[in-house]
Amino acid sequence: MPRPKANFERLQPLAFKAPEAVLEPDQMYTTYEIARLLQGLEPDRELDAETEAVLLDWAIPWMIYNAESFVFGAPESDDEPGHYGLA
Repeated sequence: MPRPKANFERLQPLAFKAPEAVLEPDQMYTTYEIARLLQGLEPDRELDAETEAVLLDWAIPWMIYNAESFVFGAPESDDEPGHYGLA
């Protein structure tokens, strides 16, 4: 449900990090790892499914917005995720 702006003590602009500020240039990551890195977490940190879903809700649009900055590595098998890295 919408809330009035007056209910918030502080408003700030929505700003996203550049891919180069989040990813190492010589590494490839799954979307799950990228989602963690965007939040300042270690890429292999265990998360509950609900938290991981929320992080992916932010990471996937960020990746689409910055698509020109990424390359994709196809998975080795059908049951593994693809990996993304800096172009």
